[in-house]
Amino acid sequence: MKKLSLISLGILASLHVAHAQTISSKKWADLFSYNNVLAMKEDNGKIVAAAENGIFYYTISTGEITKLSKANGLHEVKVSAFDYNPQTKIGLVGYQNGSLDVITPEGITYIVDIPIATGYNGSKKINHISITGDLAVISVGYGVSIFDLKKKEFKDSAFFLSGGLYEASNEATIFGNKVYSVTNTGLKSHEMNTTFPVFTTWTTELAGAFKHIDSEGVLSFSSANTAYVYNGGTPTPIAQSFTNVHDVVVTSGNIIVTDLSRIYTFNTNGTFNSNVTFGEECNTATRIGSSVYGGTIMSGIKNEGGTSFRPDGPYLNFAYKLSIYGDNQILVSTGARESRFNTAVINYKNPGFYYFTGNEWVHPSYFKPNTNIFNILDAVSDPVNANDVFFTNYMQDGTRGVYKMKYDPATKDFSLVKRYNMGTENDARRPVGLTFDDVNNLFVTLAFSNDGPTFGPFTAVGAYDRATDDFLIRNTAQNYGVAQKPLYYEGLLWIPTPRVNNFIAYDAKKTVNTSDDKEYILTQDNGFATTSGGTLSVAIDKSGDAWIGGDVGLRVLPNAVTEVKTPATAKVEPIIIEQNGLGEELFRDGQILQIEVDAGDHKWVSVDGGGVYYLSSDGQQTIKHFTKENSPLPTNTITDIKVDKKTGKVYFASYDGIVTYQGDVSDVTSGFGNVMVYPNPVVYSNFKGKVTIKGLAEVTNIRIVDATGNVVHSAVARGGYYEWDLNNQRAQRVASGVYFVLMTNEDGTDKATAKIAVVN
Repeated sequence: MKKLSLISLGILASLHVAHAQTISSKKWADLFSYNNVLAMKEDNGKIVAAAENGIFYYTISTGEITKLSKANGLHEVKVSAFDYNPQTKIGLVGYQNGSLDVITPEGITYIVDIPIATGYNGSKKINHISITGDLAVISVGYGVSIFDLKKKEFKDSAFFLSGGLYEASNEATIFGNKVYSVTNTGLKSHEMNTTFPVFTTWTTELAGAFKHIDSEGVLSFSSANTAYVYNGGTPTPIAQSFTNVHDVVVTSGNIIVTDLSRIYTFNTNGTFNSNVTFGEECNTATRIGSSVYGGTIMSGIKNEGGTSFRPDGPYLNFAYKLSIYGDNQILVSTGARESRFNTAVINYKNPGFYYFTGNEWVHPSYFKPNTNIFNILDAVSDPVNANDVFFTNYMQDGTRGVYKMKYDPATKDFSLVKRYNMGTENDARRPVGLTFDDVNNLFVTLAFSNDGPTFGPFTAVGAYDRATDDFLIRNTAQNYGVAQKPLYYEGLLWIPTPRVNNFIAYDAKKTVNTSDDKEYILTQDNGFATTSGGTLSVAIDKSGDAWIGGDVGLRVLPNAVTEVKTPATAKVEPIIIEQNGLGEELFRDGQILQIEVDAGDHKWVSVDGGGVYYLSSDGQQTIKHFTKENSPLPTNTITDIKVDKKTGKVYFASYDGIVTYQGDVSDVTSGFGNVMVYPNPVVYSNFKGKVTIKGLAEVTNIRIVDATGNVVHSAVARGGYYEWDLNNQRAQRVASGVYFVLMTNEDGTDKATAKIAVVN
């Protein structure tokens, strides 16, 4: 059969970047939470809102919502401050690490060189931003800085240094020709003149601990329970007591005070106007016409009718493990462990797990509120009934166990079916990960199983008996091992064991009867790094080799199913790559958090603190290396990677959020799929990278010829895709023209063609 497909894709977002490279592209998308709205501004019937990991735009009249994040233009996550000028259409985003993004109609500029006072070692977090005209006053831990939005550069800074200590500016605003800053010791002010940087020349207008300030025609500021109006002279308290002021916003004709879930509006002389409650805690609020909108902590923007507006996303950004199944359905667990994977890390926001139905995100009401605290390390859907979800609660109290919940598509909610306590109510048998075998038996790995005839604690395996609706537990011979999520392959459960430098292959015989089960244990004697303290991850590739990640280094067990059953002779081997003519062990000192194999047998490897590597099938070539500095990854510590082999989409989970990358490899077989070439045409002035050809056979013979039939390039591609650098066989860039790609699979039974237009 012949296939021809030509597509034209724009690869890079249009950005203007200072001090950083362009890191986003159309291949990336975010699955961030936009529930926690930190700041809002109105622009001609549109609300521009800042959330934890991005900005979104809500058009009131149409309900249209668009978003801007690190996946399509911004350069960081963890937004800490934001302001926007509707007259100039310029916004300024501040981040917890002290960097800034300037958003203009022409593009986005990244600012990393904020002024730091000599000797200042405190937080660089941007506490607050207030824009007036073309100037912004930025509050930080050492004081305030003035930023010129037109020139995109800093002007004067005032370092609040007194008695050898720096005082933070909580918030600040420009009012008239003065900067007013609220600190924990008072309302301070200074004209923007030559002595502005000298802190001893600043005036304390009112002593006290103040947190919030804003101005537009009039200035208003607040302490925790009192708001003030100030227009020179003596600040006047507003005649309203508050419980805990979260924000003060001044608009044309209004002062809006956010007090927990209740929003108060006053006119500009402080006279009470109205109040409204949104039924949940708010960070901020604004008034547009006669309507008040709340920026909530957990529901995005809310109007007075209680309707929420925000981009669809998970409940929170915090994510640990992913389960991809069905038609684009996703389960996200939100637990964590520390102390060599021993101790539960408690998230008191109690997120539980998130569920994406394929169309929208659902957060079970069971977790909000719930007096029990959940530390969910894994959640999976039952292949027998996809609406049944099992999850593990790794805790050290009576709430730990495996839970079963049922999803109701009509109510879009989950209900609890049962908790399985694993046969004990003490802190033993903490469940970690779940998997199904190929006949739909469910297994769970357990840490610290100390119930048994011999001293423990042991790594254990639990098998779910559908007939009795309970788990049958069996301790392995692995003492003092913890456990990771098991991988099922060829009749065995493959179980990494943090805390001990071993690895378990567990044979459950495809039954839930544990009496005849058997485990095979690989130890340091089998070749794991002597400096390693445990194994953390495992993946098995198309050759049947097990790639095992440790807390120090990576090892491969060739012909894994056969070799692991003879642990006395089995050998795990490092991958040796050539560096500067010398052999070097791949990831020798890296902690390998996750390994995933795509449809083309390439490997995705997450290294703690080192981002994600995309390797050739043998690990000898690094095809891509994504970090938070050169890609939309929110952090360099990715806790999980999943590949949808049907689409090639790659999911990256982290404690700072989830992003996806549209990979080039999907459904690789011995024949061709839907062959595509991009970008096409290749215009040198717009794109200087390699041309990607995807949809190839597992092994593809490629010949690229010019219009007269001369071969300019030939290659053998493995894994379903190929990248051509536009060079000919003499390593010179080809001339402008149309080139034909002629392709056959390994045995010549399938063929495909494509065309590439090159414009130099």
